[in-house]
Amino acid sequence: MAQIVVRKLEEGVKTRLQRRARRNGRSMEEEVRDILRNAAHEPEQPSGGLGSEIAALFAGKGLTSDILELRGYTIKPPTFDE
Repeated sequence: MAQIVVRKLEEGVKTRLQRRARRNGRSMEEEVRDILRNAAHEPEQPSGGLGSEIAALFAGKGLTSDILELRGYTIKPPTFDE
């Protein structure tokens, strides 16, 4: 069995964990194990890819037209006049 140490846990969090453990009839240690087990068993949601993540970040921020896709186009570097 593995062990972990949690440092710098706020006193209020510890108090709430103790109360929760008491309500559930367990030790605080067992309560924390149960919380961690449940958190680790949540189904993983695959990301939609970088482009989708970026689009979701900026959704509803005022852009009114679609951004054209560059796939299949040759991108030419800019030229600068000297």
